[in-house]
Amino acid sequence: MRSQSRYRWFVVGVFFVFMLLHQADRLMIGPLTVQILGTFHITDAQMGLVSTGALIVGAILYPIWGYLYDRYARAKLLALASFIWGATTWISAIAPTYPTFLVTRASTGIDDSSYPGLYSMVSDYFGPNVRGKIYGLLQVSMPIGYLIGMILGIFLGGQLIFQGVTYAPDWRRPFYLTGMLGILVAVVIYFFVKDPPRGGSEPEMADLEQVGTYRFSWPVAKRLFKTPTLILLYIQGFFGVFPWNAITFWFFAYLERERGYSPGTVFITMAVAVLVLAIGYPLGGALGDYFFKRNPRGRIIVSTVGVIMGAILMTITLNIPNQQEGLFMVMLALTAIFIPMASANVLSTVYDVTLPEVRSTANAVESFLESIGAALAPLMVGLISDALNLKAAFMIICVVAWVLCAIFFVGVAYVIPKDIAQLRGQMRERADHERELQAGV
Repeated sequence: MRSQSRYRWFVVGVFFVFMLLHQADRLMIGPLTVQILGTFHITDAQMGLVSTGALIVGAILYPIWGYLYDRYARAKLLALASFIWGATTWISAIAPTYPTFLVTRASTGIDDSSYPGLYSMVSDYFGPNVRGKIYGLLQVSMPIGYLIGMILGIFLGGQLIFQGVTYAPDWRRPFYLTGMLGILVAVVIYFFVKDPPRGGSEPEMADLEQVGTYRFSWPVAKRLFKTPTLILLYIQGFFGVFPWNAITFWFFAYLERERGYSPGTVFITMAVAVLVLAIGYPLGGALGDYFFKRNPRGRIIVSTVGVIMGAILMTITLNIPNQQEGLFMVMLALTAIFIPMASANVLSTVYDVTLPEVRSTANAVESFLESIGAALAPLMVGLISDALNLKAAFMIICVVAWVLCAIFFVGVAYVIPKDIAQLRGQMRERADHERELQAGV
């Protein structure tokens, strides 16, 4: 039992490294943008199309990845996704022309939608009462990966001096590194990560020597769209990604243009905010687990508090005078704690009401809708900024989105006890059936 416990934490460690490096690879293109523009002699719009292409490819493939994960061996598919990440990154790094770079970089979106299988496997290694903190720990990789990507882009892609030899800036170098690491991680996952039985960590299955094999089925998948909790969470997810993507894409410009910050002050301010943001993921997940053990609405209560506090604190932060840089940094960091609190809890809640054999699909549907919201958010900020300013755009986008999320969370809190009870009943029926089979009845 102890060796099994150690092994599942080994798997979590492998998944954390996969997500950390993958996020760094995705996000380090920002600091390298100027170099890429100069290499291919392209416009800002053409450069924007590169990121848009990857987002579109990823969004389209979410349902496909979800189905494949629920139908076939998840660990092998995740290894394939990691290999695709490494290979497409390498190919984009050697692209000789802009059209080639556009196609190859857009193809990196193939693996961007591979996370549902990873999260599904974690749900089969850890029971419902602790999933929130596990997902929160894994999601720390996203903001930390953002910082690593920024550092790799700035330093490895910039001028290098090695053993007395000066090397000119080259945006391709960081992609060579992350591409190689992606392939290495693929090898580790393929040979060392085992695919656990679907539903094996559910409390009803705890005393069974062997758990039956369950695979994707269309009748079960169709019920996802009839589960009230999932319907409300899907709608919430569409709006919930607006603030994060608006901030990621435009907040640097806001600090420079409207608050008059120097590049050094911008870096320090954002680095502090991102590091504090990283704390919010496991904190939200741990709080969600704590209250979920006491009440089926526990995760949703934490999520609701998170978005409401985010809306209040963001409003206060944006209205701090430009001269008060220290106070602004403190309030931005305080806001950052609450921004990600709902993330791990929403994911855990999806699995709290979903049968194990369609969990990747359930997560993929949510992520597909979130991708649409993620693609729209930067454009909406730009449109509002053109009409007013970036401060007004953040106020409108972030506050309105978080208030809408709070409303949908209240709806989820109303319906979720019934949906959880229904899933627990289905799992008890399966456990009883497995006992009968194993007893030879």
